[in-house]
Amino acid sequence: MAKKASKEVPVSTESSAQPSESRGMSPFREFDRLLDSFFDRGRMPSRWEHPLWERFAAFEKGMPKVDVIDRDAEVVVRAEAPGFEREELDVSVTDGAVTIKGDHREESKQEEGEYFRSEISRGSFTRTVPLPGEVDTDKAEASFKNGVLELTLPKIKRANRRKVEVK
Repeated sequence: MAKKASKEVPVSTESSAQPSESRGMSPFREFDRLLDSFFDRGRMPSRWEHPLWERFAAFEKGMPKVDVIDRDAEVVVRAEAPGFEREELDVSVTDGAVTIKGDHREESKQEEGEYFRSEISRGSFTRTVPLPGEVDTDKAEASFKNGVLELTLPKIKRANRRKVEVK
């Protein structure tokens, strides 16, 4: 019986400081990488299986990125919505949050002889963002330019607290 040749391969448990570019970067992978570096698990597989985290990252990809800027007299909310038209966006404001909805639908048909192709592109999202303070919803303004939605929400002016002397 022929003896099988075997070659030992060195195993390193050190993790790279930089994530692999081919895998992309997600907060979950970064968290897992930090756990790997903190707890030396040796050859024990990760409890945080990457396919599960990738599902969350895919969900996150469909959401518009949002900036919330808390200024002295107003709160400004900016949301990226590339590919959407102004008419396809719906914004609602409450005292504590802003909800942005987008629904985009595009159809293209092509017929050439016996060849027929129809493509329907649809994208939608709903994103609710908490606000850092109370705003005057009646004076809220919104603009949409170059795929960026910008909301300006004036803050409610509160009466200054003053001490009242008891006589």
